[in-house]
Amino acid sequence: MRRVILITALLGLIGIAACSLLWPRGMVIRGPMLGSMLGRGVGAPTELVVRDRFRTLPGLRVDLFAEGIENARFMRFSPGGDLVVSQPRSGQLRLVLGDRDGDGRSDGHRVLLDGLDRPHGFDFREGHLYIGEGSAIARIAYSEKGPDSLAVEGEVIRIVEGIPQGGNHWSHSLRFGADGGMYIHVGSSCNVCEEEDARRAAILRYEPDGSGEEIYAYGLRNSVGFDWRPGTNEFYATDNGRDLLGDDDPPCELNRIERGAFYGWPYANGDRRPDPDFGEGHEGRIATSTPPVHPFRAHNAPLGMTFIRSADAPEAIRGAALVALHGSWNRSRLDGYKVVSLHWDEAGQIAERDFLTGFEIEEDVIGRPVDVAEGPDGSIYVSDDYAGAIYRVRIGKDARGNVERRLRPPPGATQPAADPLASLDPEERARLVARGETLFEDNACTSCHRTDPVETGSALKPLDALTSRFDIDSLVTFFQTPTPPMPVVHLPRAERRALATYLLERYP
Repeated sequence: MRRVILITALLGLIGIAACSLLWPRGMVIRGPMLGSMLGRGVGAPTELVVRDRFRTLPGLRVDLFAEGIENARFMRFSPGGDLVVSQPRSGQLRLVLGDRDGDGRSDGHRVLLDGLDRPHGFDFREGHLYIGEGSAIARIAYSEKGPDSLAVEGEVIRIVEGIPQGGNHWSHSLRFGADGGMYIHVGSSCNVCEEEDARRAAILRYEPDGSGEEIYAYGLRNSVGFDWRPGTNEFYATDNGRDLLGDDDPPCELNRIERGAFYGWPYANGDRRPDPDFGEGHEGRIATSTPPVHPFRAHNAPLGMTFIRSADAPEAIRGAALVALHGSWNRSRLDGYKVVSLHWDEAGQIAERDFLTGFEIEEDVIGRPVDVAEGPDGSIYVSDDYAGAIYRVRIGKDARGNVERRLRPPPGATQPAADPLASLDPEERARLVARGETLFEDNACTSCHRTDPVETGSALKPLDALTSRFDIDSLVTFFQTPTPPMPVVHLPRAERRALATYLLERYP
């Protein structure tokens, strides 16, 4: 029987509380968490803001490469050099066109594949595109005949089904390893617990045809990003540490992945330190667990990682791994919100350095990096699910300028949104609002989304300004693909529609 922490700090009913976000009343929440978890974030920054805010290495420049890609998550270049990005909430993979006109930006983007179930990680192999969906691995043939020509062919086939889904960590990253195996990550269902399904909090391995399922490594709470180091084929993965232990504990991790190894979760954090809630009685397992090879700061949320393989890459990052730090949501002071480079010395020690900063400055957040991809042109591409954008870092004259740093305008500067409920018949609107209010109360949503005024010093805020980010359909879709740690809302679509209507009426 799964043992879940039952303390007053935790907002319970993990399995059934459709709207519970799993943090205690009054817990510090900083950064774009409420907006990110309950909205679409912000739009992409202007060229001027990019020049003013973003910083990278000398000799490199940062450009806004593409925008208007809502919930932009993982990226991969096709063998022919086309860039593809996943959009889990819309169920799409999107082709991002190259910069053929030389203006420094993508020439646009279009849907490559639609109708998928929460696609996240994906990879190309021998004429097929493999996709990690919500509970399956999908495969479809593709062709390409030149730049921007990538197209899928035939029908989508689910070669693996029944992968654990839902809970706090529902996304599945996928890529092929140096051994030809297909690897997929399955995050934990919770903040910290003992899982009923051994395939959760693990990295699974399959043959390319979907056969031979194997729990390759386990005790990994949420290893969203992974890659193989060139020259050694050592397998490395990021991992997100648990919450509710304070600002600086536990660290997030980089782990060297070995077949059959156990990495500590939920019994240990960091370098074999017993977890205060689950460590007792598991001293033997903790002692034999594999510690991380590098710690990231607590709550930095390392996601995608990519080793730089090009011999023409700038010397400062040649052979290094670039890691996207999505940024903290539960520290009293924001941390992360940048891309860092990891460098191995001859003794195997790892040094961490800033590569791309500016997503957060003085508590003002304009983006959250998710994934990093190395393009065939040697440029580095960074996806941002908060701004719906992709940035490109390339060799070139520094175009930042010497003007005063500009922050985003306050919310009051925006125009009020149109009423997303205006198309509803008044009687239907009233019925949906009433039903939605009941669902909101019955599913413990109020334990996290408070309706009372905010006390001084508390960062939990009432819901507000939802109509500037959502209409009914997009909020219904969001309930199925929420930003962690909010779990998936397991309600029928009609009930989700009623809940969405109530929220848009009550918190416009």
